[in-house]
Amino acid sequence: MSDHQLDALCAKVAKKALKETLHVKKGDAVTVEAWDNGLLFAKHAVAEARALGCTAILVYENEAAYVEGVRRAPKDSVGKMGKNEYNMLAGTDAYIFIPGQVLGAYSKTLKPDEQANSIRYNSSWYDAAAKAGLRGVRLTFGYVGRDLARLLGKKVDDVVRAQLKAVLVDFADIATAEGRVSPFLTDGRTATLKSGGSTLKFKLKGDLAVEDGVVDENDLKEENNMTYLPPGLVTKGVDPASATGSVTLTDTLTKYGVLPEAELEFSEGVLVTGKSGDARLQKLLDAVAPEKRRLSLLGIGFNPALGFGYGQDRFVKGSITLAGFGFTGLVKKGSLSVSNSIIMDQGRLVSPA
Repeated sequence: MSDHQLDALCAKVAKKALKETLHVKKGDAVTVEAWDNGLLFAKHAVAEARALGCTAILVYENEAAYVEGVRRAPKDSVGKMGKNEYNMLAGTDAYIFIPGQVLGAYSKTLKPDEQANSIRYNSSWYDAAAKAGLRGVRLTFGYVGRDLARLLGKKVDDVVRAQLKAVLVDFADIATAEGRVSPFLTDGRTATLKSGGSTLKFKLKGDLAVEDGVVDENDLKEENNMTYLPPGLVTKGVDPASATGSVTLTDTLTKYGVLPEAELEFSEGVLVTGKSGDARLQKLLDAVAPEKRRLSLLGIGFNPALGFGYGQDRFVKGSITLAGFGFTGLVKKGSLSVSNSIIMDQGRLVSPA
């Protein structure tokens, strides 16, 4: 794809985000926050917002300055919001966020503790956004940098463009598909996941989150002010004491690279053994205390335009992801049922009955 094609793609996605995700209207105050890698997209977002009759400002975060600030600033001031940012959020109707790659889970620019401290503001930011009633969107292509691309064995531009193209799906189709599945993901129900000859059972318990690419009035009431683009993910909490049996993971992206295959065995919620011909699995397990290796989150993907291997596998249509035991495991071509209602059959989404 040429630079001209990328420019045109950014323009299309920016327009879709403003019109369909955030439903901006004339007179709205739009804030666009971008790092170095998101400035091309931000240019189109600001221009389109103004063309729609909105007032729009661009907040630019320089990556080098951010990293230097994290390392040189007094520890008690790192990761805190100031009144300037609080006031900006209070005056914003729609917010577009293109994060920097140093914030990504697979970036090695900052040490783990440095990164964790630098984003301590997260809960404060979401509280302020909810109070302001703003509608916001996060574009995940911003997390893509050299470190992530190297783990995926791809070029940065190829991963970025794949994620941007996956935004240009029909949001209504995704919402309809998610709407058929979500009512079955209720507390107390037992889920059965079959994968590669393995069977894992667990009980659903906890929050349900639906990423359909749209921030509507119901989202605002529930304080789900921010959504993801590309869209297409439903997550549900899992009772951390319930997982029993085994699951076969395939092509799971980890901070050490892609884990080709692994079999995990659970007993009373705890991951008791892990088998793989790849040394990455043991490194992942060694990083988590045994008693904390518990399944606590189920994810189901719905995006038909996103392929595996582009940094957002959990959003891919037909994917199943499991998390809570130290990393997010991917199941391809799995079969999932909830209380005898079939949700997925060998990687193919089924309308449950």
